[in-house]
Amino acid sequence: MNPFELSAKKPEALIMNWRQLTPLPYDKNTVDPYTRTRVILMNGTEFEAVWYSHQFSLHAGDNELLRQLALLRRLEQQQQKLVAALKPADETILEHTIGYEQLAVDLTAMLAQREDNPYVKQALDFALLEDFDHLYRYADLMEFDDRQHAEALVGRYTEIMPGRPTIAHHRHPYDSIKFHIQNRMASPMTQLCVGIITAAEQQTMNYYMNVAGFYPTAWGRKLYREIGMVEEQHVSQYGSLMDTDQTWLEGLLNHQYAECYLYWSAMETESDPRLKGIWAQLFDQEVSHLHMAAELLETYEGREAAQVIPDGAFPEPLRLTSNIAYVRSILGSTVCDTALREDWTNVRDLNPNADFFKYQGIVNADVNDVESHAIIEKTIARDGADYRFETAPNPVPALRSHTGDNAEIGRTQGAER
Repeated sequence: MNPFELSAKKPEALIMNWRQLTPLPYDKNTVDPYTRTRVILMNGTEFEAVWYSHQFSLHAGDNELLRQLALLRRLEQQQQKLVAALKPADETILEHTIGYEQLAVDLTAMLAQREDNPYVKQALDFALLEDFDHLYRYADLMEFDDRQHAEALVGRYTEIMPGRPTIAHHRHPYDSIKFHIQNRMASPMTQLCVGIITAAEQQTMNYYMNVAGFYPTAWGRKLYREIGMVEEQHVSQYGSLMDTDQTWLEGLLNHQYAECYLYWSAMETESDPRLKGIWAQLFDQEVSHLHMAAELLETYEGREAAQVIPDGAFPEPLRLTSNIAYVRSILGSTVCDTALREDWTNVRDLNPNADFFKYQGIVNADVNDVESHAIIEKTIARDGADYRFETAPNPVPALRSHTGDNAEIGRTQGAER
């Protein structure tokens, strides 16, 4: 499939009325977990497209170009509103959050297994363990507040157990910045990967920033606040991987191409026939957006799309699926890793004066004030054990206890012993 070879509708033909923007939401009680996560992914992809377009507009001085960007952005906003409306009104903040974290785990794991750039793969594997642990912390919040088992929401496709403990995720901002890729040297999959994961994590960060103040319990608000700070680190890490040498119009083209690829992937892999039809409709619209971006590149930079994306043929569809074995392998081998400037290292190898320990000493001065730890302890105190869904014992022996939360591994030197 090459979207550059498809015919494109005129932009005015893509304008929708309010009825077209009001699809029937999915049923939260019967929806396939990966249909829910696809909705979250595509909503985040559209948000990133709109955000990028607004930033582009702040740096463009030609009003005719601004008008074209405004038209394209309005069409993207329509798509975002349609996708967001697929979420049912009776799905709670926390139920939706479980979908966010399942997406983060399985999307990251899938991208990592397809990634041919070892450095980008390491970035994915590193953050994977943190999103995996976030799923565990939110699942215990759901157990504590609602007596609801998150394993039903994830369809038992994704395990729920400790990863690298969230308390160990809090690092100095300097350690979030990595080397950027160069699109001209990177494979098409790497370019897609970096754009997709940045958009997905950015949406998660924004969601937690906004819903933290609406959660009904004080401890839940604290947990969203804490994990939201970690998501800021993830967006900084992934965003720093993106090519800094591309022009704004190159970036616009790459954004539209990634959207086309994701809608096509959703259309190809969706199990719900009605949602498959929606993804097909939006893919058709997105092809027109891609052609608009290509025309703008030619008009304002005198270059063809093939000079930016030499081979427009899509790689195989991005398929959201269970990755239990892969996550377990990464957890067992890298649980004690942390970030160190443009690299990653085992926490035992850090200099005792490293910024990581200084930052931890300030932010986590009292472990009992760290809600990601406290919510597990609350659940254990009430129920006698934490809540988990495991297919086998945790691959890290120090994380196997159901009656005590390990707040040291990945954070203090020698804790793995």
